[in-house]
Amino acid sequence: MENLKGFLKAGHLPTLFSAFLYFDFSFAVWVLNGAMGPFISEQFHLWPAQIGLMVSVPTFAGALMRFPLGVLSQYIGRKNAAIVEMSAIVIALIYGFLFVHTYHDVLAMGVLLGIAGASFGVALSLGSGWFPKQYKGLAMGIAGAGNSGTALAALFAPRLAMHFGWQRVYGFAALMMLLPLMVMILFAKEPPDIEHQTLRQHLSCLWEKDGWSFNLIYIITFGGFLGLSTFLPSFFYSQFHVTKVQAGSLTVLATLTGSLTRVAGGWFADRIGGITTLSVVFLVVIAGLLGLTSTPSLMVTTLLFMLCFAALGAGNGATFQLVPLRWPLTTAVAGGMIGEIGALGGSILPNLLGQSKQHTGSFAAGFVCYALFALCVLGLMRIVARKWVRTWVGAGGRALAPQTDISSDHSFSPEAATEF
Repeated sequence: MENLKGFLKAGHLPTLFSAFLYFDFSFAVWVLNGAMGPFISEQFHLWPAQIGLMVSVPTFAGALMRFPLGVLSQYIGRKNAAIVEMSAIVIALIYGFLFVHTYHDVLAMGVLLGIAGASFGVALSLGSGWFPKQYKGLAMGIAGAGNSGTALAALFAPRLAMHFGWQRVYGFAALMMLLPLMVMILFAKEPPDIEHQTLRQHLSCLWEKDGWSFNLIYIITFGGFLGLSTFLPSFFYSQFHVTKVQAGSLTVLATLTGSLTRVAGGWFADRIGGITTLSVVFLVVIAGLLGLTSTPSLMVTTLLFMLCFAALGAGNGATFQLVPLRWPLTTAVAGGMIGEIGALGGSILPNLLGQSKQHTGSFAAGFVCYALFALCVLGLMRIVARKWVRTWVGAGGRALAPQTDISSDHSFSPEAATEF
């Protein structure tokens, strides 16, 4: 209870709420095509591989846009960057409402929906920027719980599409984006924990060993979360022949579980360490994915997906407990870079599952491949973590005490780029 009181007094809660709302609605827009996948695939008679491509385009586009937005936020401020991005999202959704009529139009719209995916690094850094180091994991977990937007999209988009047509859902989404935009303008305040650095210093993170380790970790945790979120409506619809609305509802059960556990992941990482938390997360995810290869019943499948999402959500929170410890001066840029590369996992998984279904008649091979990939990343993390606990983080991945914290020596710098 004392920790909770300390947390509530430590930062600026209206900014944290604004960041959560910004990320929540942006995330819902980002996965909109996935939530409407059964409607779009039925209208255009798509093959499984085409469905995988359709739902992965926004993810891939969002991954490419994250780093530029993170850099922009360092120059105009995170609040201003969020306002600019949400304004662009509204314009993109109006375009979708007016001009998307064919499958190729949907693919092009997927690129525009990627604008919403760029919100990740800015939202987390904005939400946690007012909080001291010992509370950043929890603050980032709360802001990052905005990935519950996947549940919002899966819950409301199919119902709106059923009654009004899937093209008009873009118009409804444009109206809804005005809410977080107004909240951001009226209530958020730019955090004080910002130090401007040169573009060369920003880009140097791309050559750091630790940066690429975090990228791979995040391909599994966030990439897996995002990839499954976008593909699940189509998976349930084709695998179990449920209705489109039922497929969305089943997706909500899984994705909402992962969104809620993101906060728990940040909380546990603050206390037992991000490395320890991530190790447990990976083992649970691997077991869950392998369990899905046996083609269980609808109920068992849904429970296994809920288990996977719970672990992946906690893993997302744990990852971003470690990021500000490793890069305290450039958290926004680090988060943007890690999110950019890590989110590619979200575009890999739907294509992997779609190709598996189309060429083998089953999704099992896709699940096995991703589980083996997760096992390799777990092994890599355990190896590199030995160095982490001797330099910038404590045992298990806990924050070092202030008097012994040497993480400032590990912020992005041109010299650090020579490590790789």
